[in-house]
Amino acid sequence: MKINIKATNIELTLAISAYAEKKIRTLKKFLDVPDAVAQVEVGKSTKHHKSGEVFRAEVHLVAPGMDLYAVSDQSDLYAAIDLVKDELIEKLTREKGKREALYRRGARKVKDIMKGLNFFRRK
Repeated sequence: MKINIKATNIELTLAISAYAEKKIRTLKKFLDVPDAVAQVEVGKSTKHHKSGEVFRAEVHLVAPGMDLYAVSDQSDLYAAIDLVKDELIEKLTREKGKREALYRRGARKVKDIMKGLNFFRRK
C-alpha cells in the first residue's frame, strides 16, 4: 500500500508522519489488493466554528473497485488520526460484508438453478 501524507497549515514533522503512516498501514490487513493508495492530509482548520485549535485529518483510500473517504475534526491531531482510521476500518468491513453477501446470493441462485435442472431430468 502506498501512503502519501500532506500537511496544511502545520509543519509535517517526522513524528506526525510516522504516526499517521503507522495507523494507516494497519488498514492493509483489511484490503485484498496490494496496490491501494492512501492520500492522507493532516492539518489545522483555520476557519472553524469551534474556538481554540482544531485539527483535521482526512484520508482518501483508492483501490481497484474501491474508493473510500473519511474525515475527522478534533482538538488533538493524534485523536483525529485515530478516529479517521477507525472510520475507515468500519467502512472497509462494511464493504467486505456487502461483497460476501452478493457472492453468496449469486451462489445460492446458481445452486437453485442446478437443483431445478436436476428436477427436470428425473422424469
